[in-house]
Amino acid sequence: MASDNESKPSGGLYERRIGTPTTNDEVNGYWLFGFGVLLGLAGVVLFFFTEAATTTRGIGYALAALAPIFVMLGAVIRFPLRKAGTTLGYLGTAVSVLGVVWFVSIFPEGWSTSSGDSTVIVLYGLGLGLIGLAGTVVPLLSDPVYEDYERMRSETASATAERDETSAELDATREELDETRGELDAAESELAATTEKLSETESALGSVRAETAALRESKARFELFEDAGGKPRWRLRHRNGNVIATAGQGYSSRGKAQQGLHSVRRNALGAGLLRIETPVAEAEAVADDDGPEPEDAAEPDVAIPDEDAAPESQATFELYADSADEWRFRLRHDNGNVVGDSGEGYASKSNAKRALAKLRDHVAAADYLRIDPAAFEVFRDAAGEYRWRLVHENGNVLADSGEGYASRQKAQQGLDSVRSNAGGAGLAFPDDEDAEGRAGDGESKATFEAYEDRGGKWRWRLVHDNGNLIADSGEGYASKSNATDAIERVSEYAPDATALAAGSAAFEIYEDAAEEWRWRLRHRNGNVLSDSGEGYASRSNAVEAVTRVKANAPGAETVEK
Repeated sequence: MASDNESKPSGGLYERRIGTPTTNDEVNGYWLFGFGVLLGLAGVVLFFFTEAATTTRGIGYALAALAPIFVMLGAVIRFPLRKAGTTLGYLGTAVSVLGVVWFVSIFPEGWSTSSGDSTVIVLYGLGLGLIGLAGTVVPLLSDPVYEDYERMRSETASATAERDETSAELDATREELDETRGELDAAESELAATTEKLSETESALGSVRAETAALRESKARFELFEDAGGKPRWRLRHRNGNVIATAGQGYSSRGKAQQGLHSVRRNALGAGLLRIETPVAEAEAVADDDGPEPEDAAEPDVAIPDEDAAPESQATFELYADSADEWRFRLRHDNGNVVGDSGEGYASKSNAKRALAKLRDHVAAADYLRIDPAAFEVFRDAAGEYRWRLVHENGNVLADSGEGYASRQKAQQGLDSVRSNAGGAGLAFPDDEDAEGRAGDGESKATFEAYEDRGGKWRWRLVHDNGNLIADSGEGYASKSNATDAIERVSEYAPDATALAAGSAAFEIYEDAAEEWRWRLRHRNGNVLSDSGEGYASRSNAVEAVTRVKANAPGAETVEK
C-alpha cells in the first residue's frame, strides 16, 4: 500500500466533502486526477482558439498530452499499492513529461505532420507504460513491505486493545446488572413482607371495624340524669325501656358521672366474670354503707332483661276526642299527672292509634337533644340517606338539606358549608328583576335566592358560588316578606347552631317563649310524635319528665275515654 507521510493524514476539504482518508497519497491522488482533467480541458480550449502550425497550438497539444499522464498517476497512487508501485508511477510520469517538453521544443518546425518525432513518441509512450505497470503488474509481483506489516500489526494491536477494553466494560456492566438484580430481589422480598404485614393490618382493621359496628348497633343507650337528691347519675337503658345497669350511687358533678360512664364503656367489653360468695349479712352491711365517691366509676348494678318483653309501666295512654272532634292521646301516670300528650289532633281514631304505635316504637331508644335557640339535626331518612335540618326551639324547621347524602360525614360537610356561608350570604331575586337584593359580606361563598314556585308560594334556596345547592326552605311561604324573614332567621341562627345526631327519633328539650322548659319527640321525617303538653320550671325537671316517658310509654296500656 502507498506509504503514509503522516501517522494521521489530514484530508482538509477532501475529508469534509468526501470522507476520511487512510493515507496522504489517497488525498494527493485525488487532486492529481483532478489536475489532469483540468489540463486536458485547457488543451482543448487552446486548440480551438489558436491557428495551426503555431507555437501556441503546440502548447495546446502539450496540455492535452499531459492530461492522461496525471489522470493515470492520480488513480495509481490512490490505490492501496506497495511502495515500489508508487515509485514506478512517479518515474513513468517524469518520462512522459520529458517527452511532452521535447515536443514543445521542436514544434512546429521540427515536427513532422505525417510521422511525428520518434524520440518524443517513444519517451511519451514509455512513461505511460511505466505508470500502467505500476498500477497493474508490480502489485502482483512484489511482496508487502515492512511498513505494511507494522501498520497491520499496529492496527491489529489497536483492535485487540479496543476489544479487551470493550470486554472489561461488558464485564463491569454484567456485575452492575447482577448487583441490580440482587437489589431488585431484596426489594421484592421486602415488598412481599410489607404486603403480608399490610394484609394482617387490614385483617385486624376489619376486626376492629366489625367490633365497632357491633358497638354502634347496640340496643341500649346511656342516660345521664339527676336523682331525687340532686346528684348526677348514669344508667344504661335498653331500647325496650328496661334499665340494664346503673351507677349505683351519685356523683358530685356531671363531669365525674361522665367519667364513670366512659370507664364502663372502656372496660365492660373485655371484662371477665368473678363469682363472689358473700354472706347475706355482710352484703346487707356493705349495701347500707354508701362509702366514698368512686374515682373512676362505681360498680354498676346489673339487670338482665328479657328483650322481647315490655317493661312494667306505671302509666296509661288515654285515647280521646277533643272538643273539635279531633282524636288525641295523652300519657297519664298512675299518680294522675299527665307526663306527655300527642301535641296535635288527628282526623280519625285510626290515625291517632298509628301515631301512638309509632311513639311506642321510638320512645325508648330516642336521644336527648338540646336546642338553644336553634340546632342542626343530622338524621337518616327512610331511604337510608343522611340529611340535616335546622330546627328552632319553637319546633319550626328553618332549613333542610334539600337532598340526601351517602354518609353522615357528607351530610356534616354540607351542614358545615351552611354554617360558614349563611351568615354573610347575599340575597337575590332571580325571577323578579325589580326586587332589590343585597350584597354579601365578601367572605361568604354563597347567595340566598328567593323565588316563587309554580304553586304561587315563595321559597328560598342557598346556592354556593360553584352552583351547588347547599340548603333550601323545605316549605313554601304565603308571601315574599315571609320568605325573606325566614332567610334572616337562618342567617342569624345557622352560624352558631350546634349539630345534633339523631337516630330514628329524638327528644328535643328547649325553653319556650315563657321561659319554661318543654320537650317534644320528633321523628326523623320531621313530624312531632309527642310533646310535654306543659312547661317545667327547670331543664332537669323536663329531663326527668322525658325519663318517665321513656320508662313508662313502651309498656303502657291504652284506654279510650
